[in-house]
Amino acid sequence: MPTSTPLTADELHRINAWWRACNYLSVGMIYLRDNPLLREPLRIEHVKHRLLGHWGASPALSFVWAHLNRVIKRDDLDVIFIAGPGHGAPGVLGPVYLEGTYSEVYPDKSEDEEGLQKFFKQFSFPGHIGSHVTPETPGSIHEGGELGYSLSHAYGACLDNPDLIVACVVGDGEAETGPLATAWHSNKFINPIRDGAVLPILNLNGYKIANPTILARISHEELEALFRGYGYTPYFVEGDDPDTMHQRMAATLETAIAEIHAVQQQARTSGVAERPRWPMIVLRSPKGWTGPKEVNGHKTEGSWRSHQVPFSDVRDNPAHLQLLQDLVAELSPGGTL
Repeated sequence: MPTSTPLTADELHRINAWWRACNYLSVGMIYLRDNPLLREPLRIEHVKHRLLGHWGASPALSFVWAHLNRVIKRDDLDVIFIAGPGHGAPGVLGPVYLEGTYSEVYPDKSEDEEGLQKFFKQFSFPGHIGSHVTPETPGSIHEGGELGYSLSHAYGACLDNPDLIVACVVGDGEAETGPLATAWHSNKFINPIRDGAVLPILNLNGYKIANPTILARISHEELEALFRGYGYTPYFVEGDDPDTMHQRMAATLETAIAEIHAVQQQARTSGVAERPRWPMIVLRSPKGWTGPKEVNGHKTEGSWRSHQVPFSDVRDNPAHLQLLQDLVAELSPGGTL
């Protein structure tokens, strides 16, 4: 297990601020129709009449995205991202908007207050931005509305693309579907000489829509044995403290990509295409990470209550309006806006 801390203090601060901004955008998409930068205290008329979206998987998706961006830029890698928990669209749309890509494709969603207001307001609204990673999402090759096909699509994408790495985030609820459970075996079809590689990242957040997930409830030893049996070398990134998790994820991602390159170099130098043991990552993080710990006396972060909208009736409940005010202020990159 990688134990180094590859991020400098400045890198850690910047990657965490970028991730917090993504989480802010996720909350804004679900809740806000106006006042996107909190230029004034939240009022009822700033909040959407109907709250839709999936918060629970979104922070982990943007967390992985942020760390992939770091190594892509540093090492000039050819990487694509597939989001298995496709209902967690805010965790993908936020990074796409923050990078500027969304505004390039949809100029009315400009990188200013007016564009951000439209981005928030039109999320999960008929005829506009879907609550899944829909085909309209820039660069989308995997819709994700029907769970179970992300890993199959990932392996298909890397065939005959020798320089491509496909980072595929698999939700632990999604992992219980038949197509996904079978797709773990797709590593048997990868030729390290002519094909690229898939880096599966299983996000164990513990819950699906209203129940615990199976893979999050078995022992560490059994889970590791399961994936070794599938032919992978699993690396575990576990915890809930952001600073610690950033360092662990950065180190583990560097290790996994170095292993992929080593396997490919060996096969391409020798001309022998033996079946390697590919790396994968198990990311164990709370469902609804960085969201409210508790709502109405009930555990929220790290439970099924974070799956979709962690608290509703914001327009009718002053306590929940204040909770939203506190949440968006806390999630802003600097802690305040």
